[in-house]
Formats: sequence, structure tokens, C-alpha cells
Amino acid sequence: MLKTIKTSILCTLLILCYFSMNLSFAETKKTPVDNSLTETKKTDVDNKDYKIGIGDVLKINTWKEEDLSFDSVQVRNDGKITFPLLDDLQAAGLTTMALKKIIEEKLADFVEAPTVTITLAVAISQQYYILGEVQVVGAYPLVKKLTVVQAFALAKGFTEWASKDEIILFRREDNTEKIIKIDYDDIVKGNLAKDILLKADDIIVVP
Repeated sequence: MLKTIKTSILCTLLILCYFSMNLSFAETKKTPVDNSLTETKKTDVDNKDYKIGIGDVLKINTWKEEDLSFDSVQVRNDGKITFPLLDDLQAAGLTTMALKKIIEEKLADFVEAPTVTITLAVAISQQYYILGEVQVVGAYPLVKKLTVVQAFALAKGFTEWASKDEIILFRREDNTEKIIKIDYDDIVKGNLAKDILLKADDIIVVP
């Protein structure tokens, strides 16, 4: 009975926190998040399927052109970046490979056979959140396909008080809020169909 009351109170508080985070999330994207978890992978992370978003930081290197190479280019709120000679370029919604081709094509008017390399230095636009009874709570970059179980591994596992069969995932989809129940014990016993893929802005709550 005590455990049920505790779970109910925790879920209520975290639901309120969830809606508060959603209201402020657009503001969060405006500047780099000062969060050690977000910045853990400052070594270049690149994923061919990852779509660049507002706030992401890119590293752009133009071979043999130091004036056209940059260690830190942040995608602005309008989804664009500023690049010398080319002015503003749309970056949000593109993969690094797609943006690379656009820059190379435009630079060809100024540089002979330009070769450009773009990597994702810091992922800010796509994140998921883990709250509650895990070892490391917080925001994590979603730079590749990731399942719920893999997310718990990145959070260093559960605390001894975690209710692994009462985990809740909050998801905003098609302008509606969805609540998905996760039974970790059921998944690790072999029900892999319930080990769902995470989406940007998902919030996992472990009571």
C-alpha cells in the first residue's frame, strides 16, 4: 500500500515536471545546454541518419582552406548557419552528408574542387530524459537509434528502490500526450517487442 502511494505521488510530481519541461523546451534549444551529460560526447559524433536541428553544434572542415574551416558552428533558431562566401544556409532538417553536398556545390564557385567534412560536435536538438530511480538522471543526446533498455544502460542502471515493472514513458506525438507503460523485467526475460525505440523529447520515469 505504501509503495502504491509513493508511486502515485512520484508520478503526479513528474507529470507536472514533464509539462513544465515541454513549455520551456523551445527556450532550452536557443542556447547550448550547460549540462555535463549533454556535453559528454564532445568528441565528434556522426550518424548518417541524424537530422540536424536547432542548437546543434557542427564542426566543418574544408580541406586546405583554413579560412573556411570551423570547430564550432551552431545552428541558429531559424535553422540556419552562416558560412563565409555563402551567407546563410539552411541546416536544420538535413543530414550532415546533405549539408556537406550543398556547401561543396556552392563553394565550387569560389574554390577549386572543394572537399568539405561535417561532423556533429554536440547534439542538443534531439534529446531524451530519464528521471526517478536510476543512477544518473538527466538529459541524454539521441544521436542514434536507441531502445529503452539501452537508455537504462547509459543511465548506469537502477537504484535499489526502483520499481522496474512500473516504469512510465511520456511521449508527445501528433500534438497529443501519450503514456506508455514499460515493464523492464518483462523485457529482459525475453519480451523484446516491448523494448521500444526512443524518440526525441521522450521522458522516462522510473518510480
